[in-house]
Amino acid sequence: MTTFATVFVILFFIFILQTVWLFISELAGKDLDLLMIIKFLAFSMPRIVPLVLPLSILLASIMTFGNLAENYEFAAMKSSGISLQRAMRSLTVFIILLSIVAFFFSNNVIPYAEYKFINFRKNIAQVKPALAIAEGQFNDVGFYNIKVNKKSGEQGSILTGVTIHKKSKIGDGSKTVIKAKNGELISSEQSSILQLVLNDGYYYEDIIPKKYEDRSKMPFAKSSFKKHIINIDLSELNKTDVTDESVANTNTMLNINELNYTLDSLNKNIKNDIISFSENSNIRVGIPLNKKLEKSKKSKPLPKDILSLYTLEQKSEILKIAVSNHASTTYSIDSIKSELDNKQKNINKHLLAFYDKFVIVFACFLMFFIGAPLGAIIRKGGLGLPIVFAILIFITFHFINTFGKRIAQENGMSPFMGAWLSSFILTPLAILLTYRATNDIGLINMDSILAPFQKIIKKILPSQN
Repeated sequence: MTTFATVFVILFFIFILQTVWLFISELAGKDLDLLMIIKFLAFSMPRIVPLVLPLSILLASIMTFGNLAENYEFAAMKSSGISLQRAMRSLTVFIILLSIVAFFFSNNVIPYAEYKFINFRKNIAQVKPALAIAEGQFNDVGFYNIKVNKKSGEQGSILTGVTIHKKSKIGDGSKTVIKAKNGELISSEQSSILQLVLNDGYYYEDIIPKKYEDRSKMPFAKSSFKKHIINIDLSELNKTDVTDESVANTNTMLNINELNYTLDSLNKNIKNDIISFSENSNIRVGIPLNKKLEKSKKSKPLPKDILSLYTLEQKSEILKIAVSNHASTTYSIDSIKSELDNKQKNINKHLLAFYDKFVIVFACFLMFFIGAPLGAIIRKGGLGLPIVFAILIFITFHFINTFGKRIAQENGMSPFMGAWLSSFILTPLAILLTYRATNDIGLINMDSILAPFQKIIKKILPSQN
């Protein structure tokens, strides 16, 4: 247990440093006080546990059983009638208790920490609005790129030398540039809007002419102002694609009961959308009937060539309607397909979050039953060879786990298989290592590998008497 605690603390510290490195752009150069940095790190720490815990179990078990084998303590135990399974029994009970704790931690602590962490990043500009804009560089905030030469004031809310590039919302290439001598940031913790008040400046805006040939003239409008107010949505601030999930995607914030409820709602929603689209598809197709066709329907069967009942003008109109309906229906199908795909991906993410809470439990068992027999086989303790084996095995586990989740999110495989893929692949390895360690079989039987080469050498170089 001492070895496990030491390894866990060291690895946890390493992963925290990695987290600081990932979020360095949000922490550096923004005048964050020590308390806010501690909160930032504290809310991000629980998400590290699912990575650190299995790796710690793997490394600690390799080191512990490697030391026992290296010092011939296993040989003494076996001579006394104590098998490997009996030696692992007490540690197996410990792993069971640790797995139960890991499940409750994953189901309760991590969702709460994710909720606090994401909302802390989202609302950091409300607490200190000046953090949204750094000096001497353009800061991408929603539809605005903002640059200030200098910040001053008690909380850095007084701005000097403001330059703003406003992006076009319709993507037509037009630009708006706003320059002001000074400005002020105003916000409230009760409001989600950050106000930027600009003083003594100019407003330049591209004008897109209606005629295409006039666009080469690049006309623009210029106006001056004494005071200009810009409202910025705070939800666009401090948005970094580190977790590959937006604030609205709350699957990591939910426990098992909440995930079940949400999945039930999402599945009902997607089924209702499919039924609604199928029922409304026929309504969109309509062809006007003339009087001849109405009379024919009542008196006698319709002819094979229904268009013969129409005039040339009516035929042309019907064909136009058919072409329009075809284009409209095709567009609707593509649109609903894209919408349903996005909704299915959202369901997949929630299912992956649901299965992850059980995968961490099995991963603790898996890493123990890989590490313990592997340590007994290689007979090396300490921090040398065990670290190499532990890193290789864990990288393989983590790579397969990430690969499976990515494919499952894109509907390449079921979310169940995506979440459990790494466990299914490495479970045979755990069984094989346990079998070989129990029966005192080495990791690799070198005799079977070298025997063919020895025969070839004997034939080439016969023994000399």
